Amino acid sequence: MTSPRHPLLARLDGGPLLCDGAMGTLLYERGVPYDRCFDALNLTDRERVLNVHLDYLRAGAEMIETNTFGANAVKLDAHDLGNRVRDVNWHGAKIAKEARDIIGRAIWVAGSVGPLGKPVAPFGRISAAEARDVFRAQIDALVEGGVDALVLETFTDLDELLEAVRAARASCDLPVIAQMSFTDDGRTRYGHGPAEVVAGLEQAGVDVIGANCSVGPVPMLEVIQRMASLTRRPLSAQPNAGFPALVDGRYLYLSSPTHLAAYARKMVEAGAVVIGGCCGTTPAHISAIGQAIADLRPAPFRAVLPEAPGRAEPIAPPVDQPTQLAEKLGRTFVISVEVDPPKGLDATKDLDGARLLKEAGADVIDVGDSPIGRIRMGALAMCYLIQQQVGIETIIHFTTRDRNLMGVQADLIGAHALGVRNILALTGEPPRGDYPNVTAVFDVDSVGLVRIIRRFNEGQDLAGRSIGRPARFLIGCALDMNPETLDREVPRLERKLEAGADFFMTQPVYEPETLDGFERRVGKLPVPVLLGILPLQSFRHAEFLHNEVPGITIPRWVRDRMQAAGAEGREEGLRLGRELLGALLGRIDGAYFMPSFGRYELVATLVREVRTRVAGHAARTRG
Repeated sequence: MTSPRHPLLARLDGGPLLCDGAMGTLLYERGVPYDRCFDALNLTDRERVLNVHLDYLRAGAEMIETNTFGANAVKLDAHDLGNRVRDVNWHGAKIAKEARDIIGRAIWVAGSVGPLGKPVAPFGRISAAEARDVFRAQIDALVEGGVDALVLETFTDLDELLEAVRAARASCDLPVIAQMSFTDDGRTRYGHGPAEVVAGLEQAGVDVIGANCSVGPVPMLEVIQRMASLTRRPLSAQPNAGFPALVDGRYLYLSSPTHLAAYARKMVEAGAVVIGGCCGTTPAHISAIGQAIADLRPAPFRAVLPEAPGRAEPIAPPVDQPTQLAEKLGRTFVISVEVDPPKGLDATKDLDGARLLKEAGADVIDVGDSPIGRIRMGALAMCYLIQQQVGIETIIHFTTRDRNLMGVQADLIGAHALGVRNILALTGEPPRGDYPNVTAVFDVDSVGLVRIIRRFNEGQDLAGRSIGRPARFLIGCALDMNPETLDREVPRLERKLEAGADFFMTQPVYEPETLDGFERRVGKLPVPVLLGILPLQSFRHAEFLHNEVPGITIPRWVRDRMQAAGAEGREEGLRLGRELLGALLGRIDGAYFMPSFGRYELVATLVREVRTRVAGHAARTRG
């Protein structure tokens, strides 16, 4: 089986995609001097960078670029930051993804990679191999940070751009948009014309060929028209807002939003499918472009997701009957997929993801309760939205971190009334990140929470007072099968079973031997278990999870395979998931999928395949 076509490329098939505008000139307008390292703001002034991203998203951009244009070792060295390449790029990706989470739409985050800032041989002292290594270090960090695509931009030397493309292809299998900057005579500063650029980039296998920066929209239109006559590849165009003029000591770009938008439409009509702005452009320019091409664009990303047949029927089990999940567990193979709530007010992106997963064959969506102790929309609200708007049951991750005993019981009553009755009882991780000084409550741990829910199912609160009728909660608990932690885990497992756990969901598992060792030590559990599957994206992703995320252990041989996969890491991660499920399909009650970086479409591929395998396995068993 092959990996599905990247959804960004599928999106481009549907019509022009609106990208953002300038980062550097907007930061300059907002008080950052030109002699400052704009990329370093990812470490020192992330809110300023975040607000630029948010302004472009509010203007209608479907794709934003990370604040990493100059975040390579050569350029950062000039600011004594040559040893912070990974940090600057990783945080740049995280800030852009946070903006996406806050807005809540299914937009794309593109990792911005610019030229080295010093000439490459034969014009300079940096060899081709050295240039490729510098680009590789930056791109690896962007990929680790979770970007959806790479934009290699503002190159004037085709040979240097080709080294960046080679580094990108060696690092990952993400879509690559490669853009050169042309002068007013239609050639780059090194003398490359559109025909030479198109031929070189086509041969290098880039996904989108284009132009950016340059001297303004009028000359760029001619370049795009020429490129369109030479290639069938998708094209991109991100012009400057004219040529800068020095006015009262400040550089100003004089092309108005209306003027730029008029030419942007002409570029789209000529063949550009990625359209945005470069130096001097602002959210006002991007908004104007969006309005100018509105009739040429498809609906937002929702349009490339499989459409639900008609309006979804809300899910709300009768108060005196078990949930759908309770009816399925232990009887059929259950598939659950995790969807994180948004960081902002708009849950559209994650609701669309839930629709995609439902269509792929998921039985239930589980929703985290402020994972990693960071602020997000409340899990109960997200569960309710999913059940009402998507029509699929949910499992709420219910933690005791933020609630005292009164709050725990009040929220449980509210969840039951709203029809959210599948509970994963968790203690919760301590607050950190944005609010490290917030006081956690932890009146009870996960075992105590199970006991409280069990009392509710008996018709009483913790103090023994009637709640009117017995609740019908289904109680789940977390389980770590890692052999290195079993000595600590087994006593807690026994306490959870004694308290009344109905099912378990495991931490990510990567090899059948983990289940083998667990069952030798503990035996087969008397309640159903959903095996955790977290598809890996790259070797760096695997190393990060193994070394920095509590509760996740990835075997050495798995990390070795991810390292050997190189740029094919995404496909290798899917292959590992398939192999594990194939080996364990007849031994487990279901699977609990955890998408990385919100890439629901990748997990949807596995869900469809597993659903097909389960059906085949059932047919063979009956036969």
